[in-house]
Amino acid sequence: MSKALAFTGLLVSGLVVILFLADLAAAFPFKRTSWLLDLAFILSGLIAAYLSWSLLGRRSAGRNG
Repeated sequence: MSKALAFTGLLVSGLVVILFLADLAAAFPFKRTSWLLDLAFILSGLIAAYLSWSLLGRRSAGRNG
């Protein structure tokens, strides 16, 4: 269950990063309302992706050791 949640977190955070990178680069889909919010969402998506990745690393290391 925990592994599935970590993969879901990775997927969702990746989608957030891609979505707001597209908005920052091409003004699609939100018409670049605020570049500062775009950067904040990109940063938060990257942080969430790192946390999910580190959780997956701990889960796999715990089962092998």
